[in-house]
Amino acid sequence: MSKEALNELAAVLADTRAPSAMRALLEALLTPRERTRLALRWRLVCLLTAGVHQRSIAGQLGISLCNITRGSRELKRRSVFRQKVSQFVRGHLKSKPGPGPRKGKHK
Repeated sequence: MSKEALNELAAVLADTRAPSAMRALLEALLTPRERTRLALRWRLVCLLTAGVHQRSIAGQLGISLCNITRGSRELKRRSVFRQKVSQFVRGHLKSKPGPGPRKGKHK
C-alpha cells in the first residue's frame, strides 16, 4: 500500500470520533474474516498488557505462542500503540474480574 493512501486512511480513522461510525467504517473496509482477525489481535494485546500469561492467552484465544510473541513484540516496538492499549486496559479491562497480573519479568 502506498504511504499516501495509508496516511489518508489514518486521517479518516483519526477524524472518526463515534464508535458506531468507526465500526461502520471497519465493516465497510474489512471482510468479516479480517474484522475477526483484527478483533482477535486487539484482544491479544489487551490481555498481554493486562499481565495475563502467554500460555493462558493461547488457551483462552486458541492461538499459537508465535502469534502472541508477535503481539508482544509490537507492543515493545511501537510506543504510541503501547500507550493506546495501556490506556484502554487501565480504563476498561482492569475493572473486570479475571486473572491477576503475572509475576516476574514484565513483557
